[in-house]
Amino acid sequence: MEHDMHNLSQLRVGTQLNADQSCLFRLWAPEKSEVSLHFVSPAESRHFMTRVGEGYFETTVPDCPAGACYYYIVDNGDDLPDPASAYQPEGVHGPSAVVDHQRYRWSDDGWEPPPFSELVLYELHVGTFTEAGTFEAIVPRLADLKAIGINAIELMPIAQFPGHRNWGYDGVFPFAVQNSYGGPEGLKKLVDACHQQEIAVYLDVVYNHLGPEGNYFSQFAPFFTDAYQTLWGQAINFDGPWSDGVRDFFAGNALHWFHHYHIDGLRLDAVHAIMDNGAIHMLRYINEAVGEYIQQHGKRVYMIAESDLNAPRVIQNVKTGGYGFDAQWLDDFHHALFVLLLPTGKVRYADFGTVEQLAKAYTEGFVHSGEYAETRKRKYGESSAGIPGFKFVAFIQNHDQIGNHKNGDRLSSMVSDRYLRIAAAALLLSPYVPMLFMGEEYGEQQPFRYFTSHGDPELAAQVTAGRAREFGHFFGDDTPPDPQDETTFQSAVLNWSSRTQGRHGQLLQWYKSLIALRRSHAALRNFNKPATQVNIINHRAWALQREDESGRLPLLALFNLSEQPLPYALPHNVSWICLLDSTVADPAGRPSIPSATLHLPPASVLVFTVNT
Repeated sequence: MEHDMHNLSQLRVGTQLNADQSCLFRLWAPEKSEVSLHFVSPAESRHFMTRVGEGYFETTVPDCPAGACYYYIVDNGDDLPDPASAYQPEGVHGPSAVVDHQRYRWSDDGWEPPPFSELVLYELHVGTFTEAGTFEAIVPRLADLKAIGINAIELMPIAQFPGHRNWGYDGVFPFAVQNSYGGPEGLKKLVDACHQQEIAVYLDVVYNHLGPEGNYFSQFAPFFTDAYQTLWGQAINFDGPWSDGVRDFFAGNALHWFHHYHIDGLRLDAVHAIMDNGAIHMLRYINEAVGEYIQQHGKRVYMIAESDLNAPRVIQNVKTGGYGFDAQWLDDFHHALFVLLLPTGKVRYADFGTVEQLAKAYTEGFVHSGEYAETRKRKYGESSAGIPGFKFVAFIQNHDQIGNHKNGDRLSSMVSDRYLRIAAAALLLSPYVPMLFMGEEYGEQQPFRYFTSHGDPELAAQVTAGRAREFGHFFGDDTPPDPQDETTFQSAVLNWSSRTQGRHGQLLQWYKSLIALRRSHAALRNFNKPATQVNIINHRAWALQREDESGRLPLLALFNLSEQPLPYALPHNVSWICLLDSTVADPAGRPSIPSATLHLPPASVLVFTVNT
């Protein structure tokens, strides 16, 4: 029987510190006979917990100070940190700490996040965004992001992971905020500051697996299953015996971020690896819980999926059999454009490489919509042609596409500045919600490689060997960078001093101009698929036309990836004005052009609108 979701707005697991300083502790351990709470500071004490049904144990402790550190003892075993811990001040093996969520005084009353269709997302990694690598160190940079038009940041996972260096996908305490980043208080200060700058905050969460080091979940309850496998660890038990508690644990985690941290939306990592053959899929279960939260609290939040399924059901409404996500990442757009920008990219994206595929990515979304895919050795995907563009997040770079490339090279290290400008325009003039990866806007040269800091030497060696084994065929004769080497991490820290200098400053201005145009031109705010057309000029050039809802104010972008000038006849009977030109230092303010044949400069993009 599926569990009722209305209870998820109340405490299911973890701690709740009350105004009278009493604290409720709740733990899910359905197959255990006895559970006790062991305080180790500020004074040592032990409290036996009461079984309260459905496998939960709880106790209320009077006079419990914020910051009190505790373990659980299950069936007279060893001290174990709370799987629903809100804070691990001493890392993944240390005690859990009580957090007073009511103590922080928020200053974002009246904050309303921008509608999803108006977002310009900016993905960042807290540890490498600044030299300090903390939440609070991000705050002084928010004005810089806002100045170019960024109105939402997406944080890579910040759930507690082992050590101080990690992409975040090895987290083992889904409710706890990474201690080395600044913990719960630091995250709240960042979110509050973002809202003051009218910047929304999205958070990347991982519900398809848990990391290996510090993973004590199986000592409490049947959180895992052998019925399925993932690439990254044991599959989570979302449909087997005792799965009700597992489902509530993760659905409650989503609400935790909204309620306690004022997060505006979540991005769920690799939802295709969330296995569930039950009547109500776990993804739908989470989204229905989020929908109830929105109704109860009157706050709009958004849910984004990363999916490798090319399946419209991910973003279709639950009432029509979908999973109910507001949007999903559109990998096909990246792959199609990347191989055109860099033909050697076909080594990684073997099923891409034609301008026709990019045209389909623009006008439909999924490039593979039922055709045979050579790399998968099967027919793959379903058409998304009828789904509006604001249901997709498009990008030309993200943490995966950079970090899993040879040596973590960014696009700025692989193609010329002229191609970087073309790529930026291809993204920001698309009919999708755009996302930038930190540093992309000024052509950051620092690589972004995979890094870890596991404390277990055996596990560290396995990670190093596993990385080499998984990606070695992409590196040729080179040795993949060692994720455990601190220099791998240090090399990924952004070089902010270059942001406004020389060619970096020129690229930054180009991004700023494109984002401003995206906000000001009505055609770029129309996400209906029929309003986007692509005319293929040749195998290295195309014309992208966007129309406003009336169809009277078109925008025309001409892309030339070749090294030769190309003739192009503008549509007749109207006069056109060039809004942006990638070949000049000042990309805006070009003169009007009568209907005539023009020549597209080599490696360029020109953007026109009707001269009214």
